[in-house]
Amino acid sequence: MMNVYASRLQDWQHQGLERPHHPVQGPQGPYLSVDNRTFLAFCSNDYLGLANDPRVCAAAQRGLEQYGVGAGASALVCGYSAAQAELEAWIAHWLGLERVLVFSSGYLTHLGVIPVLVDGATAVFSDALNHASLIDGVRLARPAQLTIYPHGDWEFLERSLRTCAFGQRWILTDGVFSMDGDVAPLRELVRLAEQYEAWVLVDDAHGLGVLGPEGKGSLAAFGVSSARVLHMATFGKAVGTAGAFVGGTATLMDWLAQRARTHMFSTALPPLVQAATQVALECVASEEFRRTHLAQLGERLQRGLQALGLGGVPSCTAIHPLILGENLRVMAVSHRLREEGLWVAAIRPPSVPEGTARLRISLSAAHSVAHIDRLLEGLEKAIGVEA
Repeated sequence: MMNVYASRLQDWQHQGLERPHHPVQGPQGPYLSVDNRTFLAFCSNDYLGLANDPRVCAAAQRGLEQYGVGAGASALVCGYSAAQAELEAWIAHWLGLERVLVFSSGYLTHLGVIPVLVDGATAVFSDALNHASLIDGVRLARPAQLTIYPHGDWEFLERSLRTCAFGQRWILTDGVFSMDGDVAPLRELVRLAEQYEAWVLVDDAHGLGVLGPEGKGSLAAFGVSSARVLHMATFGKAVGTAGAFVGGTATLMDWLAQRARTHMFSTALPPLVQAATQVALECVASEEFRRTHLAQLGERLQRGLQALGLGGVPSCTAIHPLILGENLRVMAVSHRLREEGLWVAAIRPPSVPEGTARLRISLSAAHSVAHIDRLLEGLEKAIGVEA
């Protein structure tokens, strides 16, 4: 049997799909130490540069002194700390939600929440480029009807909703799509939900902190608010810590707290992480200069890519994909960039559709203008080798 897996692994490698581990020997930041070498990195989701902020680290230290390391049990046993209660209340007040429920990760949020919302009498409408955790949550839920609508195509979605025979309907979408950096048409999706008595689950993992007033995310950026929206986001990206939350009406949150298996049967997020998260979110809300600088860096990168004739996908977020197409090609370019001291992730299927392998350039407010220029120089050299 082991020969079967060895053969499959070899085939995976030949297709350019292998993903090795690279131990990082220090904190997150614009420079990362990997294999005893320092790289200027454009692959982290630490979009606001808060993962190693001294105030966030100090809050984690205070949490460690007060609570110790582990939560000890699930939230419904004895793992629900005062730090979690304070964090949930803070987020709910900040985002104007009735109640918020914190989970240990974004993936666990979707695996727990979606099967509670969706059953054999529910129709689900899911964007074609949704994150894997949304897709897997739907697989666990086994809805009566699943419609994968073309990416961002709300008109297709409207036609599907109009002919749907099921009364219970859920629209699932990323707020910011993690591999393309574009934003869902949230105004239209929420309007359709209200018109056709559907509900919308928005995964704003890559929008929270980056978009909207006070970094409140994609929904706030569009000025969208509705009781039919379930707001989900993670802390492991722009917030710089770990974990995730889902928020909405108090009744729905109470039901999820009682029924979501990944909340019921998973050890709660360590209290020290939750204490650090609250301080990080306070920084997110109050420090607008981080988003301003991040946006300026993105504009400079986009202009530079256009000037080089590389035609990066336009993006107003921290994610700037450079689609190269073939797996082996993107791996070769990523390798040449590393030789230049630049670490940019090569993204291949199944993370993206076949034929759309890319460099996923992710920016941080911790980057400087000089860092962007250095990246552009490296890209010109690395891709110019192919010419």
